[in-house]
Amino acid sequence: MITTTTCPCEICVASSSSSCERWEGETMEAKEMKREEEEEEEAFYLELGPNPVRFEEISTINNVFFDEANKQVFAVRASGAIGVVVRGLDEKITINFRLEDKGEIKSIKFSVGNKILAVQRTPKSVEFINFIPDLSSSEYSQECKTRNAKVTGFCWTSAYEIVFVTDFSLEFYQVLPEKRSLKLLKSQSLNVNWFVYCPDSSVVLASTTVLGNVIQPYHFKPGSMTKLSKFEVEVPLVPKPAKLCLQERDISMASIYGQLFVAVLRHTVRTTAQPGAEVLLYLLPKDGPCRKQHVLKLNTTGRFAVNVVDNLFIVHHQTSKTSLVFDIRMGKEFDGHVNIHYPVLPPASIRPYALQSRAGPTAALAPAPVPFELYSSSWIVFQPNIIIDAKLGCLCTLQLCLEPVLDAFSDRSRLMEFLLQRRECRSVMLTVCRQLLYAARQESLPTVAAVFDKLNQVYHEWLSAELAYQQAVESGQYKGSSQLSRHQQKQSVIDQSTMYTHVLSAFTEKREISYKFIVAVLMEYIRSLNQAQITVQHYLYELVINTLVQNNRFYQLHQLLQYHVLSDSKPLACLMLSLESIYPPAHQLALDMLKRLGTANDEIVEVLLSRQQVLGAVRFVRAAGSQDSASARKFLEAARATEDGALFFTVFRFFQQRNARLRGNPRFSPGEHCEEYVQHFVELFGNEAMALCT
Repeated sequence: MITTTTCPCEICVASSSSSCERWEGETMEAKEMKREEEEEEEAFYLELGPNPVRFEEISTINNVFFDEANKQVFAVRASGAIGVVVRGLDEKITINFRLEDKGEIKSIKFSVGNKILAVQRTPKSVEFINFIPDLSSSEYSQECKTRNAKVTGFCWTSAYEIVFVTDFSLEFYQVLPEKRSLKLLKSQSLNVNWFVYCPDSSVVLASTTVLGNVIQPYHFKPGSMTKLSKFEVEVPLVPKPAKLCLQERDISMASIYGQLFVAVLRHTVRTTAQPGAEVLLYLLPKDGPCRKQHVLKLNTTGRFAVNVVDNLFIVHHQTSKTSLVFDIRMGKEFDGHVNIHYPVLPPASIRPYALQSRAGPTAALAPAPVPFELYSSSWIVFQPNIIIDAKLGCLCTLQLCLEPVLDAFSDRSRLMEFLLQRRECRSVMLTVCRQLLYAARQESLPTVAAVFDKLNQVYHEWLSAELAYQQAVESGQYKGSSQLSRHQQKQSVIDQSTMYTHVLSAFTEKREISYKFIVAVLMEYIRSLNQAQITVQHYLYELVINTLVQNNRFYQLHQLLQYHVLSDSKPLACLMLSLESIYPPAHQLALDMLKRLGTANDEIVEVLLSRQQVLGAVRFVRAAGSQDSASARKFLEAARATEDGALFFTVFRFFQQRNARLRGNPRFSPGEHCEEYVQHFVELFGNEAMALCT
């Protein structure tokens, strides 16, 4: 719940201070002026989403609650007697209702799908109201089963299942809306200091022991509650006498790269030599012990809050009004026990933001936008990317901006490594490729090669995954990765077609760039594809050939083809045939390529006949063993076109002999449509010659 007497802000409570103080110094107007002057020079990697959720701000009669599972805000006026308004990230859903005033509300949440409302007013029980059509909406309640226990909170784990967390137990219930009652599925005795729930993974972390640093996780599935291996969080200094030193405000859970991590914010202890606060990331598997795997070095002190955006761990620092960005797949240093990480980007503020006035842009006198104070003391931060300003009555989502990141990495290869991990990164990666190539520096070729290798490694993994998916579908063994997951994975893939269309084709047209550099880049990309075991498409080879031809480098072209650096293909052979007029050897190179393919016999025959090399075509089909299926009409037409009677006679006799061998008769069958060529033979050599031939 958000109140006006204490600061529930995650930024504030994550620090050692238990109260929220107003920031002193510059006024809001002065800050805005200064920010506008510096905005052009700053790089904003983070921004707030364009469609904030607006709700009635906190007041003496209005309390605000946030439901992490459904990502919904509850604005509760006068304990619900005046009304409750529920809004979430889905703009189409707004729920309005009233509750009977039975006292102050401590917690209020809908089940998954907004089917059942749960309201806690007392330490002993939770009340329920059905929001299911045709079912009674009368309230019913459930008291905790543990004697002398108090309900510290509750979590919906599904549409009809809920867990009560008391100071002495966890109680897992099934809600029966038709019977307006609850059924206890499982109960676990445990001394609980506080708890944290991750709705995306259905995991509850319960803090136990006097120090509070022994954490017991529970995983919930429909109808079951599983106790996972407990783990102990390091405490830098144990107080005497012992007391609770690990607080709920210092713990959060988030899924990063498909793995669930427990994030622990550890502040600087004056008696230690640590330079600043740090975040400890414990990997929490569903089977096996939880272990500390990463340490994020903040190198500063103060008040912090954390979000996770696009698999990046974001740490907001209130004092400096900046955010630190960590990527656990990059820049790690292994100290023999854990991976040490430092920010992958320089500290930067969230992009300045303003809210449209509630009155809306209705006329010329529309109110000016309301400034949204960044890193405000009234902020509340929830996972993965939710930021709520309680005083403004606004819920925003935190988003990543990739374009400003380009100038933050001097190493383009490292930049590409960063971008490849992000969603919707393709257009930015193409921009990086264009910038890198258009710089046209020979010394940058190793970097170009490294970038191509990173891109094509991801490309290869995608092709392999797609092949496995298709095979699983065809065999009926496909069990499930979601279409959305596969679509998101595809967003970081730059295939050959995309690279050709958006980068390489335009690059080869840059007249101010040396053709040698262009060819070197194209050959590096082809090498990288081959190294990744990806079949190179013919249009990439055509770019190389066209570049060499335009610069009259036929010797290099001949070498590339002769030594099979450019792989054989029918389109490539056709291109070489088209170059015969400016480079005569291209004709023979094309024929040799078609011959090596072994699947282009028809094309070779067409080429020979088009050049009136009719006898050569006859010899080829005979050597290839395809004379029985060869079209006599096609060969006879080519022979007649040469106006060489002897040649026509030879070809005519060749097919007559074939007919005699196949059918025992030298005559052409009606289906071959050779009547006009028989008549031409008679005109040239007479009926007597025809009679001798038959």
